[in-house]
Amino acid sequence: MKTKTTRSTIHGHFLSIAMFFTALMLAAPLPAQDTAIRVGNIIPLSGPSASVGLQGKQAREMAVEEINAAGGIQSLAGAKLEMLYADSESKPERGVAEAERLINTEKVNVLTGCWNSAVTYPTTAVAERYGIPFIVPVSVADKITEQGFKTVFRIAAKDSWWTRDQFSFLKDMEAEFNTPIKKLAFVYENGDWGKGFAGQWKMLAEKGGYEVVMDEPYPSTATDLSPVVQKIRRSRADVLMMVSNAADAILLTNTLAEYKVKLKAIVTSGGGHADPSFMKAVGQNARYLFDIVEWETDVNKAGARETNEKFKAKYGQNLTGEAVDAYLAMYVLKDALERAASTDPARIRDALAATKLTSGPGMIVGYDAVEFDETGQNKHASPVMVQINDMGKGLERITVWPKSARRAGYTPIFPMP
Repeated sequence: MKTKTTRSTIHGHFLSIAMFFTALMLAAPLPAQDTAIRVGNIIPLSGPSASVGLQGKQAREMAVEEINAAGGIQSLAGAKLEMLYADSESKPERGVAEAERLINTEKVNVLTGCWNSAVTYPTTAVAERYGIPFIVPVSVADKITEQGFKTVFRIAAKDSWWTRDQFSFLKDMEAEFNTPIKKLAFVYENGDWGKGFAGQWKMLAEKGGYEVVMDEPYPSTATDLSPVVQKIRRSRADVLMMVSNAADAILLTNTLAEYKVKLKAIVTSGGGHADPSFMKAVGQNARYLFDIVEWETDVNKAGARETNEKFKAKYGQNLTGEAVDAYLAMYVLKDALERAASTDPARIRDALAATKLTSGPGMIVGYDAVEFDETGQNKHASPVMVQINDMGKGLERITVWPKSARRAGYTPIFPMP
């Protein structure tokens, strides 16, 4: 009897102790989650677009450093973003292969990329097949968001909006400076990006009553573009419109100066002309050129100057429009992850679809919100026009259009002297 009572008492003590520790465990805060959110980034780190790929990588890394240092994803117990990079080499087949690898081998939760529209277009199809959300910071070909996909979300304006605004800018310049424009020359790299712009230009030129006196695609890998420049000179165009990567933008600009081609204006399309290496390589030959971009350092948005100064201190150059889109993409992802409270790709996809981001560190762009329509296109995206000029402190990029966004005290030089 005594033995039985002792065993019962001991059993009761153990049960009480077990219940006490169980209660403590339930009351204690959850430990930080060890599982990171794996973000696959497919960008050109070699080949003709390597410089913009590197800028996009740097912008992503700065944003992720900020997000992780601020405590990661709070709704996931502080889970951190883990970045995995793959080099597309600006080749569609490489982008597709890397998407398969990142999804099936690396088990990423989300993809971003690919800068080159020709790479992004087929690569998003891979993500759609596996149900992996794909954030497109900047690839501009319209067709990327015209595939009926549910997992693709583009932050930047699509090329039909960029070309629309280029022509609106020309009309406004004609009126503001009482300078008629009649003849247009189109010169563009022969990939999806250039061809997409050129197709829109042709329609808008016809609608606007302009004469197209030259329509010339060329390979970005060309090492001699003097035959193209000679055609530009013979065309007697009023305005030259271009789409180029960095190396060919430099080559064309220097060759235009060498041949002393006279134009009323040169209007370019971001990309290579917005690359920091461009002005360094062409110097005063870039003066008076107009370039349409997503963003510029003098944009009047809270935090823009400070973010650019931080980036410049880290990497030795200003943010470009494309880099700002990549930076913003990470904050769009953070916002979606906080609302999804899950690493499940389907839940992340649904949260992205419901995005309406209007403030926070990433919103240093010229427009007021990131909100995706039913195709996955950001409804609020819009570019600005800048002019390269030297105001006594060296060449700089100056916001000139829309007129409401023009840098205070600056009058554009139009036509070119």
